[in-house]
Amino acid sequence: MAERAPFNILDPATAGDAQRRGSDPRELDRCMEQMLSYIYASLPNYPLYLGQRFHAARAAPDRVDRISRLPRELRRDIVSRLPVKDAARTAVLSWRWRTIWLSTPLVLVDAHLLPKGQGFPPTYSTNSQPITAAVSSILEAHPGPFSCVHLICSRMDSYRPQLARWLQLFAAKGVHDLVLVNRPLPLEVPLPATVFTITTLTRLYLGLWKLPGTAALRGASFPHLRELGVLFVEMEPGDVDYLVARSPVLKILNILGCMKGLRLRLVSQSLRCVQIAGSIMENIAVVKAPCLERLILHGSCKRGGGLCTRVRIGDAPKLHAFGYLEPGQVLEIRDTIIMPGIKATTTSMLTSVKILSLTVRFGLRNDVKMVPTLLRCFPKLDRLHIMSKRCDKPTGNLGAKFWEESGPIENVVSGITVMSLREYTGEPGEVGFLEFFFQSARVLKTAIIVTANPIHTPFLKDVAFNKASKSSRNMASKSCKKCFVGSTGPEGGEVLCFKTGAEFSIPDPFCVFEVLTRF
Repeated sequence: MAERAPFNILDPATAGDAQRRGSDPRELDRCMEQMLSYIYASLPNYPLYLGQRFHAARAAPDRVDRISRLPRELRRDIVSRLPVKDAARTAVLSWRWRTIWLSTPLVLVDAHLLPKGQGFPPTYSTNSQPITAAVSSILEAHPGPFSCVHLICSRMDSYRPQLARWLQLFAAKGVHDLVLVNRPLPLEVPLPATVFTITTLTRLYLGLWKLPGTAALRGASFPHLRELGVLFVEMEPGDVDYLVARSPVLKILNILGCMKGLRLRLVSQSLRCVQIAGSIMENIAVVKAPCLERLILHGSCKRGGGLCTRVRIGDAPKLHAFGYLEPGQVLEIRDTIIMPGIKATTTSMLTSVKILSLTVRFGLRNDVKMVPTLLRCFPKLDRLHIMSKRCDKPTGNLGAKFWEESGPIENVVSGITVMSLREYTGEPGEVGFLEFFFQSARVLKTAIIVTANPIHTPFLKDVAFNKASKSSRNMASKSCKKCFVGSTGPEGGEVLCFKTGAEFSIPDPFCVFEVLTRF
């Protein structure tokens, strides 16, 4: 009988303990592996050259070392772009290079310290001891400051004294870009409060930790922090609020995997982008955020008991892109709770929003009835993106007749220039919406229909294609470019990419870029 493959994340002791508690250790291992993959995908890039290796050129006939005669600042720039091992080795090139590494702000990524033959990501069998020892040696030897440090490969529960010392060195020598991810298990390793006293930070990402108590957070000071990521971190209500309040120039806030119920009360004079993914969102309140441009809520998890997410938009005069809003959520604009059929007024509208993304279950009548009301709350829309979501117990599709009876929607008629419908399968509710939209949208320039992946969602692609084609026969816009795109991703679309959402050079964070065929 063939032996079963070893675990990727769980060590044998943890796997045995899970089995004794009645859990399937392989399913737990799969969940841990997926969780880590989400975390790694959410981390920021580091400023290193990891491309093609160049072979040494033949020495010049006069044997003059010209590269060592480059200006010192240029040599420091070269060293700053090398992985830490290669950067340290430059000291042996010549006397001109001897002090360059020590005088260059350090870039340290512990994934580059993995043993030879060990790929990334590390598995449970990866020995953390040599990695932590190498990190300790480098941090002690280098005088600082540290430009960028990513520590993501060690099980820190076994190396708490080393972690405490690292944070002391960061606070003393200065670090700008810091990523700290604990490899599970356990999941709730306490994060030393010292990290919240590192005043030089401009970017901070934390993964798989337990935040210290409120008292420690009240002492936090991040005068230069511009980007904060909190990934599968156990924390109490109000913890993120404290961190935001103590980060006066914070522009980007990313939260992933908050499973205890996230309650967020945003008050910030500097925030431009807030992204929350894969979390149980109880209450997201934008109280006062005069610079906020993007609010992206993706993959809201449901808690037992039918608790709905409440999203309140108060003072956010620059909010430009908003989604993925679900009709099942409770939306409050200023002091008005948006209900089906409510008449939009100046106090219940967000005129700054130009890009809106909705998640709609077209098989649920209550979801569909909410869509016209939501659209009227955003009268200045230029782009509309809809994610069609399957439902276990459909209550009936609402077709073209429902949309006709809903009456004209001003932004559909004369505002929206780009519309996309994702996870399309050709169900009657989707087709009815498309017919209404195409017959109403006079200034529409681009329409993109993205079918679901048939591997995950069985449907007849040719039939769906024909329905989409027929729905566009009587288009109000004669100059619209129509695209039919086949998805190869997971059910419900790809996991939110924080990098895309926070990249302001990309004007529309919800846009579908890949176009396969046209109809």
